Amino acid sequence: MGTREEVECWLTDMDGVLVHENQALPGAAELIQQWEDESTPYLVLTNNSIFTPRDLSARLRASGLEVPEERIWTSALATADFCRSQMPGGSAFVIGEAGMTTALHEAGFIMTETAPDYVVVGETRNYSFEAITKAARLIMGGARFIVTNPDATGPSAEGILPATGAIAAMIAKVTGKEPYVVGKPNPMMFRSAMNRIGAHSENTAMIGDRMDTDIIAGIEAGLHTILVLTGISDQAEIDRYPFRPTEILSGVHELVRTEPVASDLGDAEGRL
Repeated sequence: MGTREEVECWLTDMDGVLVHENQALPGAAELIQQWEDESTPYLVLTNNSIFTPRDLSARLRASGLEVPEERIWTSALATADFCRSQMPGGSAFVIGEAGMTTALHEAGFIMTETAPDYVVVGETRNYSFEAITKAARLIMGGARFIVTNPDATGPSAEGILPATGAIAAMIAKVTGKEPYVVGKPNPMMFRSAMNRIGAHSENTAMIGDRMDTDIIAGIEAGLHTILVLTGISDQAEIDRYPFRPTEILSGVHELVRTEPVASDLGDAEGRL
């Protein structure tokens, strides 16, 4: 990937990049507005499969960011996109919330507990032993095992929570079958996002705060990668890995231009 000047399309992580604990990070609102004003193709990505894009758009608005729902790409949407590409009009048994079931419904899938094509495990705060048992039995019966994202833990005000990866590991242990994981760090999620906005790897950048998901997936997808230090990564974390992002910035505020682009200046002069 070449220089930042060659970037025409943008993918960005959400938590730790644009927001932190439901507060917009410095420069995030200005960067989103800059992309909107210039009609720059972009998507905001999240591995969280609980919420629909409409839900997430409302949550971002409450934090001070105006992101249209069509500019949000979740692991649930990427998973539904993958399932539809593999088996159009298929069926699934889902452990998850509205973000996942809505995405699959909109992809033309039927939700069923009887001989589904897929068992899809996503994020939820209501994991039940009964549902986990049913999922394991369906997989043993031949259903394909799909997981929205590999994160073993999630954050909460009280501390960590078991997340999708942890529940998937339990089902994998029971069945002896490993799932196909669609979300980051699988570059599949970035490829489906680029398809959504008609982008190509040669002119697309990914902004993230995690070396082990955002940056490695961006590198494997052939993107210009930008690590921001407003999330979980610091220099010590960066040094742990054998790969490097294209750029390291203190935050997204460094991507906000303070002057109009040259073509805008030319148009302005032409109107004088």
